[in-house]
Amino acid sequence: MIEFVPEKVEDIEIRLLLEALYLRYHYDFRRYALASIKRRLRQAREQLGFANLSALQESLLHDPALLPRLLGYLTVQVSEMFRDPSYFRTLREKVVPHLRTYPSLKVWVAGCSHGEELYSLVILFREEGLEQRTLFYATDINQDALGKAEAGIFDLDQMQLFTENHRKSGGRSSLSDYYSAAYGRASFDRSLRERVVFSDHSLVTDAVFSEMHLISCRNVLIYFDRDLQDRAIGLFKDSLARKGFLGLGAKETLRFSDHAGAFAEFEREEKIYQRRVG
Repeated sequence: MIEFVPEKVEDIEIRLLLEALYLRYHYDFRRYALASIKRRLRQAREQLGFANLSALQESLLHDPALLPRLLGYLTVQVSEMFRDPSYFRTLREKVVPHLRTYPSLKVWVAGCSHGEELYSLVILFREEGLEQRTLFYATDINQDALGKAEAGIFDLDQMQLFTENHRKSGGRSSLSDYYSAAYGRASFDRSLRERVVFSDHSLVTDAVFSEMHLISCRNVLIYFDRDLQDRAIGLFKDSLARKGFLGLGAKETLRFSDHAGAFAEFEREEKIYQRRVG
């Protein structure tokens, strides 16, 4: 008699659900780290009220309205402005001097979530006098997240942390100069979005779309499996101009990537790399 183990059944359900999500809606999570995907799908199943993942899959196939709700669980939307202030201070003090040598610049925030990192970079570039020569690309696979990023509205109770991060990053003004507060919300100035292109882009399936001088993709690769990490890093390599810069999250590295040789460690502690020439 064959003994069926529930854990293995769940793994099968996960693979089938992710395959259905890709075939039906062209969102590809099949090479995300299994432990992370499993945790998020369990949370989605419980909070959306499904008995099992097979029931969630059936509903997803027949009810497109469920898609944005599920994507909210599968994509990480937790961030803060000037997160890890030393990273932004290093950009300000060591990367910006190199970027000043270009007459025009392109910056890509990959996996922009609700826009915290995007606005951090736009403010930093404004304070360093580079905003008007820079075009910013903010991309994510989650359309709802992109909409929130474009709105530029955050809870007011987050501003104390954001302000302190901005100060520690070497900010040259007060963060409050860039937003207005009302009804418990902070609305960032529309001028910060004048040079931003918001776009749906997947690191899993999409290709290079422009030549960048700085790519900041922080705390995204940790949710990918090794092959998908390598795919994304290869995409960044092909997207960067000669001597362009790539910034990763504190727990991310290029060390084990097939593309590691294409980059030099510019600032090891802050996980900032520079594209090699040739």
